[in-house]
Amino acid sequence: MKIYEIGTGYTPIPAQIAAATESVVEELTRAYLNMGKDVEIIDISSSCRAEHNLPITQVRVPSVFTKSDVSLGIIHKLKRVVYSVFLAFKLKKILKNLKEKAIFHFHNQYNLFFFTKIVPQKLRAKAVVAYTNHNGLWSKEWDDVKDVLHSRYFQEIAAMKSADKVFVLNEKTKENVIKHLEIDDKKVVVIRNGVNTDVYKPLDEKEILKIKEKHNLTDKKVILQVGSVYENKGQARVVEMLAPLLKENDNLVYAYVGGIVSQEYFDRVKMAADENFVSDKTIYLGTVSPGKEMNEIYNIADATVFASEYEGFPLVCVESVSAGVPVMLCTDTAVNIGDGSVVATQANIVSCIRDSILNNPDEYKILRVLARENAVKNYSWQGIALEYMTKAEAD
Repeated sequence: MKIYEIGTGYTPIPAQIAAATESVVEELTRAYLNMGKDVEIIDISSSCRAEHNLPITQVRVPSVFTKSDVSLGIIHKLKRVVYSVFLAFKLKKILKNLKEKAIFHFHNQYNLFFFTKIVPQKLRAKAVVAYTNHNGLWSKEWDDVKDVLHSRYFQEIAAMKSADKVFVLNEKTKENVIKHLEIDDKKVVVIRNGVNTDVYKPLDEKEILKIKEKHNLTDKKVILQVGSVYENKGQARVVEMLAPLLKENDNLVYAYVGGIVSQEYFDRVKMAADENFVSDKTIYLGTVSPGKEMNEIYNIADATVFASEYEGFPLVCVESVSAGVPVMLCTDTAVNIGDGSVVATQANIVSCIRDSILNNPDEYKILRVLARENAVKNYSWQGIALEYMTKAEAD
């Protein structure tokens, strides 16, 4: 079957900002190409797409909606709707011309919702319609999120019910989808996110020293957090948790990187640093492009911190372990990352970092090696792409 990986319209693929879902689409496509599979990306039109060698068919939308953004306001939502409508008509045309059954792999609720509204069932039946749920809210306890899901994510509910295959990123999401949406459990498949281990990899000491110098971090130990700056990711909480450790170690800093979704929350992070007297040790590194530039940032870290309130499967964690950088998981991710990750809590994260990263160099070296080996063995996109394809084709 030919595989159509469908971009969300959030930002053009290849992603020029750290947009996780776009990176998934890109890496799955590269994996399929390496396997010799017939694959094509359907994506929003853009005049500033990064240089690439990917097979991409563009969906042309009014130019006002082609600009990349990281905000989640009304313009962003309108852009999603406009792109989804234009996308549906593009896919309808593709379906009319299909000679053999194909796989349409959606990654966004808007895209699949409008596809089902615009494209008649008779045409949709010419493809296996697969949907990956990247929404971490589904991994929380049902009673805590059911009202939000039904009011704000009704399109995603409709999308999953209409799909032939529903891919989810953890067991808790699978449980919620099957039990509370009454979707046939044969349609729901748990799958992991992966990492490009050729891109995200350990660098040598000389390279790391140059990168640290570029960011004015020479002779510093760095605790890093990667992710968009807003409440869910929890940068302010991390500042508060790390403050005692930062104050007791002169050469230790907390650095965070990612697009600013909420200026109000960004200001709150700075306020948390001020109130805890660690402003000089709290460093915002801005937005970073996925790939080589992001790998450099991972490599200047001694450890990364993951503190999201909810997440489907944290791509940043497997990127970090692939770079040989241990991850401190100080939240309930509903996902087991494996070697190279340390489960912590708000109460003991300081002692975890102190014991595993700062004060035990022999154990730390082993942790770094195990992290890299874990990524190579368990999170290759090639293996995950094969799993996607096999499960999508299965009855």
